[in-house]
Amino acid sequence: MSAPALSSDAIIEAFYQHGWVWLPDFLSTELNTALAHEAQHEAQFAPAGVGRQGDHQLNQQIRRDATQWFDGSTTAQQQYLAQMALLQQLFNRRCFLGLFDFECHFARYQNGDYYQKHVDAFSGRSNRVLTTVSYLNSVSAGGELALYDEHDKLIDKFLPAAGGLILFESERFPHEVLPAIDTRYSIAGWFRKNASINGVLDPAS
Repeated sequence: MSAPALSSDAIIEAFYQHGWVWLPDFLSTELNTALAHEAQHEAQFAPAGVGRQGDHQLNQQIRRDATQWFDGSTTAQQQYLAQMALLQQLFNRRCFLGLFDFECHFARYQNGDYYQKHVDAFSGRSNRVLTTVSYLNSVSAGGELALYDEHDKLIDKFLPAAGGLILFESERFPHEVLPAIDTRYSIAGWFRKNASINGVLDPAS
């Protein structure tokens, strides 16, 4: 399993300074190619919703992407999950975040698809700690992830570039996916803490 191109120290230093980090060469070319092929030719995409469990609903005014959750059934998925497990260990060891597990899905944004500005966790109400987005293909324009600070000021826009990964604190940073022009494939994921109640593990959202 190859490690991210950026050193562990550099990843943690950037995270401590900013609460987010951009890893432009996170995935090897081989693994990225395998995941992109699976997303483009094998994934069974369904329209993405908002909310969780009983509150889950489709709302194309908020988001228009399509998703398929990972189930670990393919070699490429297993290799990706193993690489994310290395990141989980790194952040638990160096930042004491208590990350318990990781969930993720393929995401597809076709021409005109977007996801309005939102946060992935609300203070004290979610078990999502870190958000990750892995880009599986490069595009020339459109589909950027726009990341904002706590004061709603734009930090940066990240144009999809194959193999790159953006990681940020789920509760802290609002973000949005700007309307796609070229079809954009990615993997959205969340490192979660165990927010179990009475011994029952908080379910995946």
